[in-house]
Amino acid sequence: MITRLRSLTTQWTFLVPVLAVVLLVFTWGRDLPGAVVALVTLILAGSVLAAVHHAEVVAHRVGEPFGSLVLAIAVTIIEVALIVTLMADGGDKSSTLARDTVFAAVMITCNGIVGLCLLVASLRHGTAVFNPEGTGAALATVATLATLSLVLPTFTTSKPGPEFSTVQLTFAALSSLILYGLFVATQTVRHRDYFLPITRQGEVITADTHAEPPSARTAWISLGLLGLALIGVVGLAKGVSPTIESGVEAAGLHQAVVGVIIALLVLLPETIAALRSARRDRVQTSLNLALGSAMASIGLTIPAVALASVWLSGPLVLGLGATHMLLLALTVVVSSLTVVPGRATPLQGGVHLVLFAAYLELAINP
Repeated sequence: MITRLRSLTTQWTFLVPVLAVVLLVFTWGRDLPGAVVALVTLILAGSVLAAVHHAEVVAHRVGEPFGSLVLAIAVTIIEVALIVTLMADGGDKSSTLARDTVFAAVMITCNGIVGLCLLVASLRHGTAVFNPEGTGAALATVATLATLSLVLPTFTTSKPGPEFSTVQLTFAALSSLILYGLFVATQTVRHRDYFLPITRQGEVITADTHAEPPSARTAWISLGLLGLALIGVVGLAKGVSPTIESGVEAAGLHQAVVGVIIALLVLLPETIAALRSARRDRVQTSLNLALGSAMASIGLTIPAVALASVWLSGPLVLGLGATHMLLLALTVVVSSLTVVPGRATPLQGGVHLVLFAAYLELAINP
């Protein structure tokens, strides 16, 4: 019976990504009736779960921190494609979409995912333990990228409004790429041990011993299916985005809510994978996923939209308002205090979740 259940699990994780891509081909660029939107949403949810499964297979094969890096970069590359596509279709009304989606990603990862993982791990294991050196380096990079890309445009004077001039946007894009590249090199080559899970005695866990790693063939197949699943997630999310936009408009909500919903959908695979790692007392892996996703979201999105602005006709508004800048500053301060001890209790998880709830409440009711 157990063997049959495992076989069934394997089959659906293979079939759903393929089905998602097929459905995407038939629905791309079309107005979808209600019944089709419901089907797309169902397949979208299945694609998220399949993506998490295949990401964990790849992560188990390559080990940490490469596993979390694979998922973060894969999701972000496709997220960037989604943002650029929506901006190209939306005209002036989508001028703030990149800013809203990137900031939403930062708040979801740094407060929502981090808070949930710290809360789950500390409730299940007493305290959540992680390496403050690696996590602190990741947090510093996220804070610098967010400030350079999302805060500075509000205060520059070369161009009216919270926008960068061409030279400033080029500098921000190059800085984002350089910082992200330096971080990846630090995480995977020079100081890889800073980003590995640790025991409660502070010893680095170099390998998981709960199961044998999958074969290279299985890992390559899972990597391909992970790509299909993520294409399905983001492509189908774009398909239902008109329904989301109509619902947001009908409810009288701010346009920024669209960016929040898109970010929530796209980051769902990382959220589930991070929570699973937290339940297994691998909090460092959870933090690698959360902060790595925030970093990739800024470090890859800003250069991409900077390049896309060459042919996009509308303005590119990147600067945050006063309320969001205050939330970002509070997030950086609280995250720094969380990281320094290298361990966290349910209190720290709760503080981050309250910050995330405040962000959601202000997005709905600014």
